[in-house]
Amino acid sequence: MSGNRTFVVGVGMTKFDKPGTKDGDYPDWAKEAGEKALADAGASYRDVEQVFAGYVYGDSTCGQRAAYGLGLTGVPIVNVNNNCSTGSTALYLARQAVKGGLADCALALGFEKMERGSLSMKFPDRTSPMDQHLAAMHEVRPDEGHPFAPEMFGNAGRDHMERYGSTPEHFAWIGWKNHKHSVNNPYSQFQDEYSLQDILDARMIHAPLTKLQCSPTSDGSAAALIASERYVDEHDLWDRAVEIVGQSMVTDTPATFATPRSCIDIVGADMCRVAAGQAYEEAGIQASDVDVCELHDCFSANELITYEGLGFAAEGKGHELVDRQATTYGGDGPVVNPSGGLISKGHPLGATGLAQCSELTWQLRGTADARQVEGAEIALQHNIGLGGAVVVTVYKPAAA
Repeated sequence: MSGNRTFVVGVGMTKFDKPGTKDGDYPDWAKEAGEKALADAGASYRDVEQVFAGYVYGDSTCGQRAAYGLGLTGVPIVNVNNNCSTGSTALYLARQAVKGGLADCALALGFEKMERGSLSMKFPDRTSPMDQHLAAMHEVRPDEGHPFAPEMFGNAGRDHMERYGSTPEHFAWIGWKNHKHSVNNPYSQFQDEYSLQDILDARMIHAPLTKLQCSPTSDGSAAALIASERYVDEHDLWDRAVEIVGQSMVTDTPATFATPRSCIDIVGADMCRVAAGQAYEEAGIQASDVDVCELHDCFSANELITYEGLGFAAEGKGHELVDRQATTYGGDGPVVNPSGGLISKGHPLGATGLAQCSELTWQLRGTADARQVEGAEIALQHNIGLGGAVVVTVYKPAAA
């Protein structure tokens, strides 16, 4: 893909917290994350030429209300809502603006104020954007009356077990790993370590997924400042800039609704494969080159099937990475979710993709403290929203 080089020059985030326990409101959290990102780059809000503000739950123009805490400059502010991939969609749009030469500096800002409990549909008086996905799933697996999100990803896990021989223990290990990683993340909603048996014995949500394998609803915000090569050069940011060398957004393909039905594809496996392939091609890398990955583990089953979608394992072989503990520190694969992932760090929908960006920026700068992946040079981000969209992004340290 032709265009200008694009760089992350500043990142920032709030701690993620259980809904209803965090002081302030979404404008306060967005101000904190945005100010951190600007300070990280040594930039002023007056440098920002466009803002892309992502959130899922809120009235129209919440993006303006959130960004106005940073300044009133008349800059264009675009409100973004793409379900759980909202934060990465804002990142994608900010990069597009810079890559296309429309801006030298753009801000991606994500935030969410959520309700406790499982996600639910908010507008029952009109067609749900998930109606086709749910109908396709219920053709092969009947509705069990559980919340729709764990049902969809749990059913994908059941498909994987039946087709390829994975077990509940494989999914539980991913929950164990991500909780263990989060112990070292001060931004994480949870910082508790559990035994594998604790994960297996937790309350069942939708088999094989127990509560400790499901991401919680969360409040919080995250932000990233995206800049052109000219901006990096003029502000002498080469020592901290991280280049976005590949990125792709893909929406549902015919495979999502193909027959015979596959719950794995209904939750976006084909979107993931296509997006990863496009991002790798632009970056000029292969899956085996990735050192560290922030992967959308909304549920442990999604992390396992996404190992395959991203090419870390062949189709049907994702659980073999678990068998050899390849995706944690000291393993022979990329370290996946050093932040603790959505399962432990939390999942404020609009902020998630930008929190992933923040973590990977710190990893490539070598400033991730106790979470640091030694020698990390290539980072991969995967963020999915059902309904649907997948954004895959590849990062490398900047080279002038």
